Amino acid sequence: MKTFFANILLALPVSLGLILTGCSKDDHELNTNLQPVAHLNAPVADKYIKLQPATSASVSFEWDQARAEDGSLVLYEVVIDKDGADFSNPIAKITSDGGGVQNKLTLSHKDLNSIAGKAGIAALATGKLKWTVNASKGYNIQPAAESRTIEVERPNGFAEIPVDVFLTGDATEAGADLAQAVKLKSTAAGVFEIYTSLKDGKYKFVDRNTGTPTTYFIDEAALKEGGESTHSGGTKVYRLRLDFNNTAASITEITAIGLWFAPENSIMYDLNYTTNGIWTFENKLINFHQESWGRDERYKFRVSVKAADGTAGTEWFGSSNADNNRPTAATPLSFWELRPIANSDQYNYCYKFASEVDTKNCDVKLYFSPDKTYTHEVIVR
Repeated sequence: MKTFFANILLALPVSLGLILTGCSKDDHELNTNLQPVAHLNAPVADKYIKLQPATSASVSFEWDQARAEDGSLVLYEVVIDKDGADFSNPIAKITSDGGGVQNKLTLSHKDLNSIAGKAGIAALATGKLKWTVNASKGYNIQPAAESRTIEVERPNGFAEIPVDVFLTGDATEAGADLAQAVKLKSTAAGVFEIYTSLKDGKYKFVDRNTGTPTTYFIDEAALKEGGESTHSGGTKVYRLRLDFNNTAASITEITAIGLWFAPENSIMYDLNYTTNGIWTFENKLINFHQESWGRDERYKFRVSVKAADGTAGTEWFGSSNADNNRPTAATPLSFWELRPIANSDQYNYCYKFASEVDTKNCDVKLYFSPDKTYTHEVIVR
């Protein structure tokens, strides 16, 4: 009996080996066979698309499903190249919607504009892009049976609009140290501005304050890539505004800012520029105006400007409300936000001083600083 059980034990490893060997490696091998995409559905061949990268517009690329031999999942990517190219070195490969699972790709005008720029289609020009779809299962990648072209018209803007823009150079308040470059405020998609002073010297805009950034400069009313601008004529205060959507730029000199006291229809005090977009006056007496019905405390701000061609003008900043109550400790901070107002009416869209300001010396500070909401504060001494 002992010999019998010993033989069984000796035979077990051999039997297990035969059983495991019987499970053929081929039974578990991944089947990567597939039929490629047979037909592209949208956009139609040679479809014309006027690109609007500053909007949420998009283009939908659609195609028939590829078929895996084992009925399992197929992944897709859209391949885009120059017109006439063979996709051997494409401009872009983009995974389809749903992480590559869907036989559809939603591509924004912004991204398509960037691809068109890389294809050599200039701003304001029209050109063609060629596209197809790769289907893949494992290591097996199969191009679609056909390709198409689309015709795109690019706007007058940069193919790549930066997320952030900084100001640097020896003419700026922060100097030429890139790490100290001042970030501009984003006021709309692709539009940036900064209130700052410039002294004689060079300045430029960059898309980051580290490494080797892309640089931009103002050339009259145009925004261009590369190079730098030169400022001369002594230190002055400006609003610099850049529109990357239209390659446009403006340089507006801020010649004065005054606190407009509505009941007297005149400037009560001028504010002086300090640095970093801040204007202020300090320790000035503020008296409300006596009316038959009580004390009038309404005010807003008048900004005197000069365009690059020397044309003088006036801008007004005030409240978002046509009328207000006097602020208290419970008034939200949004009350003091500076809003551009087209209406230069003597009384409308004015703020009101708090009651405790009357007959007191005060500091008033305006913040056109790029790192915060444009606002102001009144500090009782």
